[in-house]
Amino acid sequence: MSHRFILTALTPIALAACASTPDAPALPASQEAFWVALTSHCGNAYAGGLSSQDERDTDWAGKRMVAHWADCSDTRVAIAFHVEDDAAPGGWNRSRTWLVTRSADGLRLKHDHRHEDGTEDAVTQYGGDTLSAGTARVQDFPVDAYSIALFEREGLDVSLTNVWRLEVDPASEDGARFAYQLTRRNDPTRLFRVEFDAGDEIAAPPPAWGW
Repeated sequence: MSHRFILTALTPIALAACASTPDAPALPASQEAFWVALTSHCGNAYAGGLSSQDERDTDWAGKRMVAHWADCSDTRVAIAFHVEDDAAPGGWNRSRTWLVTRSADGLRLKHDHRHEDGTEDAVTQYGGDTLSAGTARVQDFPVDAYSIALFEREGLDVSLTNVWRLEVDPASEDGARFAYQLTRRNDPTRLFRVEFDAGDEIAAPPPAWGW
């Protein structure tokens, strides 16, 4: 995965353009740079797959995956996460969308989970908020109070210390990559990670369920 993108690659004009609208409050410089990199992919779709080797994720191994920047605004990016699944309609599970929003308090990651008919899953809208400025390429999202309550209600106590991570290079960079990762503070062995070739655009898939 490329590590060449640094904050100085973004001019002050580019950063200001991202933060100049009333609906997009200013962020710390590293988060502004991350947002610019993230939104540079709007409308694009990329192929990827599982890159971690945790035995708990054997059902994911070898499956084709697609990340599609399906919807973007000044304050929100919706990335549909499509996973090959022979048991799903058309051979693809289109139930997952990652939502990244920006506010005066920082960045937030939520998981929108829906059924084929568009209705919400019982476990949806969970995620977390950034607690630090992160870097121009990497942002971490520790589990928030809403998600902890949801997991407790649904008997998912294993997820109470989740930390999600997004990593992104700008679309203009050679060898650009995008990654989504899950770890747990109370389990140093837990690692779920998927990576996408964000330098090689593919045809956009059908919309995620409910979108």
